[in-house]
Amino acid sequence: MNQVLSRFRPGVLAAVVVSVNAFAQLPAKVGDQEVPSLAPLVSRASPAVVNIATQGTVRSPRNPLMDDPFFRRFFGVPRQRERQVRSAGSGVIVDARKGYVLTNHHVIENADQIEVVLDDDRSLQATVVGSDPGTDIAVLLLEEFEDLVEMPLGDSEELQVGDFVVAIGNPFGLQHTVTSGIVSALGRHGISRDGYEDFIQTDASINPGNSGGALINLKGELIGINSAIFSSSGGNIGIGFAIPVNIAKAIMAQIIEFGEVRRGLLGVSISDFNAETAEAIGVEAVQGALVQEIVPGSAAEKAGVEVGDVIVSVNSVPIKDAADLRTTIGLKRSGETVKLLLIRDGDRETVTAMLDELDMNPVMAAGELHPGLAGAQFSNYNGEAENYGGRAVVVDSVDAGSPAALSGLRPSDIITSLNRQQVNSVKELREVAEDQNLLLLRIQRGNRTLLLQIR
Repeated sequence: MNQVLSRFRPGVLAAVVVSVNAFAQLPAKVGDQEVPSLAPLVSRASPAVVNIATQGTVRSPRNPLMDDPFFRRFFGVPRQRERQVRSAGSGVIVDARKGYVLTNHHVIENADQIEVVLDDDRSLQATVVGSDPGTDIAVLLLEEFEDLVEMPLGDSEELQVGDFVVAIGNPFGLQHTVTSGIVSALGRHGISRDGYEDFIQTDASINPGNSGGALINLKGELIGINSAIFSSSGGNIGIGFAIPVNIAKAIMAQIIEFGEVRRGLLGVSISDFNAETAEAIGVEAVQGALVQEIVPGSAAEKAGVEVGDVIVSVNSVPIKDAADLRTTIGLKRSGETVKLLLIRDGDRETVTAMLDELDMNPVMAAGELHPGLAGAQFSNYNGEAENYGGRAVVVDSVDAGSPAALSGLRPSDIITSLNRQQVNSVKELREVAEDQNLLLLRIQRGNRTLLLQIR
C-alpha cells in the first residue's frame, strides 16, 4: 500500500467511542520505586494549547464561459462558483500578553472566521496576522482576551535523536489529547515539493486535528509545531513531522513585523554534489550543492560565486545537498548577509553575500489577484527581447483547460506591460494586477507583439 503525506484537513469524527475499564490503574509505587508520570508536565503545558475551528469560502477556478448567460442556460450550469468549508486544528499560545497564537498555514487557509477554544472552554475570536505556505506557519491574534497562559519556547537545535517528546492537540475533535514518544530523526526534508523543510520526525501519535499543536520536551518547552504525517490511511502509523520551533520563531518574527515573510534569495541554480560528481570535476568528495547557473545581477554574482563552485557551508553550518541549501537560504531574511564556504578548483574560498528578496509564490498570487490568470506559472525574465530592456515576465507553463489557457495565454509568452504599465518582474505584475477587473497584457510571442484582454 502506498504511503502518502497528509497535511491534516480534519473532518468530522464519525465513530462511537466506548469507555471500558479494561485495565487497572497503575500503582503509585512498585516496591520502593515510584512510577514516573507525565501528569505534572501535561498540567502545566495544556492551558497553552488551543482548539481552532474555522469557516471559510473556497472559490472554484473561473471559466469565462460561465459568464455567458446563453452557455449557462443551454447547459444548465449554475453561476455559483463558491462553496463553504469548515475545518479544525490546534494552536499554541506563545505570547499571553499580546495574544499571539502559532499554528499551521493549512489550518487557517481560506478561513473567513476563526474561533479559538481554550483549555478552560472559553471561546475567543481570532484574526490572521499573516501566514507562510512555504513553512506551513501562521500567526493568529486573539481578540478581547484575558488571563492567557503561554508556552515557553525551547531550542530545537539542542534536540537529539532519542529525546523524549510529548504531543498535545485536538485529534478528530477530541480536545487536549496527549501522546508521547521520542525524536525519531532530525533534518527531514523532501516531504513537500515546494516547502522549506527541516522537519523533526517523531513517533508520538499525531492524527488529523493535531495540526498546529505542540510538540514539547520534558521541560515543558515548545520544540515543534505538529504539521504532517506519513500514512497509508490518514491515521497515525508512527511517522509524524513537526516544524522545529527555531524555524517557527524566525517566521513568526517576520510575520509580526512585516505581515509577511521576506524570504532571502541567493540567485543560483543548484544540484546535489556527491562522490560521482566530485570525481567528474576532479575535486575531493564532499557534501554540498553544485552551482549550475547564476542569475545576472543576483546576490551570488555580486559576491563572486561562479558556475562550478560547490557550496559546502553557510555561516559555518554544513550544507548536505541542494535541498539543504535551498532551505537554509529560504529561511533567512532578504537583506541578511551570509558567509558561503566554497570549493573552487579544489581550493576552499569564503565569500560574503547580501541576500536579495524572493518573489513569493507568483503562481498562487497571480491566480488569487485575477482569476483569469489561474493555471499559469510565471517567472522573472532576463534576456534579449525588443522594446523593454530585457526585463519582463515569462509564462513558464499553462494548464490545459485552465482560465489562463481559455484567456489566450501560452507557454513562453513574454509579458512586457500590464494596463499600459511596464512590468519588470513577477512582483510588479502582482502589484499592478491587484484589484483590477480588466487586464490588458502586452505580450511578445516569438516575433509578434499581441495585446491580450482578460476579464
